Amino acid sequence: MAEHGNGDSSSAVVATGEGESGQYAIDNPGLPPHRPRLADVDEKAAKRSERQVSTLFLISIIGTVIFFVGYFAVGRMDAFEDYFEGMSALRVQNTLLGIGSALAMLGIGLGVVHWAKTLMPDHEVVEDRKPLRLEKDREEAEKIVNDVIDETQIKRRPLMRNTLIAAALLAPLPAVVMFRDLDRSEDFGVERMRHSLWSPGVRLVRDPTGTPIRAADVTVGSAMHVIPETLREIPGHGTRLSEKAKAVTLLMRLPMDDFQEPTPGRENWTHEGIIACSKVCTHVGCPVALYERHTHHLLCPCHQSTFDAADEFKVVFGPAGRPLPQLPISVDDEGFLIATSDFTEPVGPTYWERGHTDPEGDYPAS
Repeated sequence: MAEHGNGDSSSAVVATGEGESGQYAIDNPGLPPHRPRLADVDEKAAKRSERQVSTLFLISIIGTVIFFVGYFAVGRMDAFEDYFEGMSALRVQNTLLGIGSALAMLGIGLGVVHWAKTLMPDHEVVEDRKPLRLEKDREEAEKIVNDVIDETQIKRRPLMRNTLIAAALLAPLPAVVMFRDLDRSEDFGVERMRHSLWSPGVRLVRDPTGTPIRAADVTVGSAMHVIPETLREIPGHGTRLSEKAKAVTLLMRLPMDDFQEPTPGRENWTHEGIIACSKVCTHVGCPVALYERHTHHLLCPCHQSTFDAADEFKVVFGPAGRPLPQLPISVDDEGFLIATSDFTEPVGPTYWERGHTDPEGDYPAS
């Protein structure tokens, strides 16, 4: 341990300002010498970099076009129904939307980065802070802006500038279209969600094969996804998907002894232990798809809302505010499962406005 005495220090560390000349112990080495890049000294290399940047911006433009093809053509044109069946068209559309969005954003990002690394000046600059002078500051700020514009070479390289402008203008359009399409009808709300394709006599069919289901073929403990048989009769891929989103249903068969006492008026909503409910969670609309056969619980994977199938799908855990809507079912003369009515309340999240009487008188006010 170093000892100090009589004002002398035996420390080996030289503090700032100490030393023979009052200098730093280690002199400031300053900025390293600038090493010019190939594009700085070779105009051909600079032109090549310009073409590369412009190509990346063009890729961004192509990505936006791919997005619109997937969004409008695959999703909206009936002609694609001849090539895609069922959910295949949806998968193609989602793939095009994802690839298009990725290319649109990635092209601009990589283009700007490559532009900065190969063409913009890369000198390191140290600038001392200066006292503020209003008029002088304005002139200096104007000079800085002009210097930045000159350094980007955007005036000298119109190909790169024009492709950047085109890509920047097109890239936000997919987001604008998607946000606009969140509500394509003036009457969007509870009335749109009150009714689905289920109606008296409509057969329950397997999703996605469309095979009708005999009650005798449903075993105890089984669960399956079903849709209305009439879903395939609706023209237009987009319309079918919209209706399917409201009509998707889970079908299960429980032992008869496990059911709780039904609410008055619901005694005939099941058939020999076979019961059906909406697949759309009443919390925020996620698909309920996990069935635990021993407890008869249905679990929503998004926020763990849990519903009891043996007790009219009431909430037993989680944030859901009401039970899953139950679909009344029976069998026809051939033994196939059919619906006896539509859902008796709107499907989907609880936050739908449900506080008024249905115009057709089908549902009571909530």
